[in-house]
Order: sequence, then structure tokens, then C-alpha cells
Amino acid sequence: MGDEVILLDLWSSPFAMRVRIALNEKGIDYESREEDLSNKSPLLLKMNPVHKQVPVLIHNGKPVSESIIIVQYIDDMWKDIAPLLPSHPYERARARFWADYVDKKIYGTGKLVWATEGEVQEVAKKELIECFKMMESELGEKSYFGGNTFGLVDVALIPFNSWFYALETCGNLSLIDECPKLVAWAKRCMQRESVSKSLPDQYKIYQHLLDLKKKLEAQNKV
Repeated sequence: MGDEVILLDLWSSPFAMRVRIALNEKGIDYESREEDLSNKSPLLLKMNPVHKQVPVLIHNGKPVSESIIIVQYIDDMWKDIAPLLPSHPYERARARFWADYVDKKIYGTGKLVWATEGEVQEVAKKELIECFKMMESELGEKSYFGGNTFGLVDVALIPFNSWFYALETCGNLSLIDECPKLVAWAKRCMQRESVSKSLPDQYKIYQHLLDLKKKLEAQNKV
């Protein structure tokens, strides 16, 4: 009997996208169960009682939460197929550092770019570009952040590609002008089937974020 792999998923979540990419990169068969975060399923509340958020990977009945932890679990569990982390301890630590940087610096700042206006948005735009330039510096002339091999840092950052159009439109900025190497890297990643089949259309994300922004504005008026 094979492994039972279930992903408590959300199509628009960049964190869930990471897990889908890792599973697809390794060719793991899994069942995706779409969650409604406004009406969370009993299974989600049971499997992630602490944060009550997606994604959650359920492997043979055992839950693993938090996207980067899930991706590393997948890599450890199926380590002989398309490794996402390098074998050398220093390189592994470096990859984890940059994946953590993406989590702590880029996603929260990106939200301020599409969800706010005025001075707050301007400050966020500058900070986001600085973060992207930092990532571009780390990428250097390499094909991927790990060199010639697609790995953890690529998995951590590439879901943001789905948000590029929304960020450029809402923030009135041009990523191709600001960070051409990063845009070229994103296109390279999108050529991988594991990535292209895991990420939603940029325009669909843009419309989704506009709807979210309207809801946030309505809540703030109450």
C-alpha cells in the first residue's frame, strides 16, 4: 500500500503554492483539498489547531504545517528524488537563511504594496525593491539560487511570480527595469512543469487581490 498524501490547499496562497511545487517536483501523487478560510473545515482545525491556516500536508494521517517546514519534510521524506536542499551542511544552512529572508521580508512588504496607498505604499515599494535587489545579488549569475539545481530558495520565492502583475499595477513599478535578472530567473523557473502547473494566472491573482482590497477597505470603514 502506497503513501496517502493529502494537501489542505488554497489556490491563491503563495505558501500552498510552495508545497504544490515541491510535491510536483518530486512526482508525488497527492490529493488537494481546497479550503475556504472564511469557513474552515473541521479537518483543517483538527490538523492545524495552533495556526488554523493552510497549507497542511497530511502524510499517512500525520499533519505537517508551515510551508517551508513542509517543503523540507517532503525533501527529507523523498530525498532520493530531485533533492531541494544541497548535501553540504553549510550550503543547506545558507539555503534556509534565504528562504527565511523571503518569509520575513518579502511577503509582508508585498502585501503593503497592493493593500495600501499613499506614504505607506511608497515606503513599502522602496523596501520591496531593496529586498528583490538583495535576492538578485544573491542569485548573481547562477541559473537558480542553488546554482544549476532548482532548490529550496527557488521554491520559497517563485510563488511571488503570480503576484508580479498585481504589484506592478497597484504599486506603479516595473520589475523588469528594477530587477531584470530576477525576472529572467522567474521566467526560467516557470519553464519547469512543476512550477507552471502549481501557480495560478497572474491576472486571476490580480483580480483576487482587488477583491480582497475592497473587503479590507469595507472593514476599515465599519
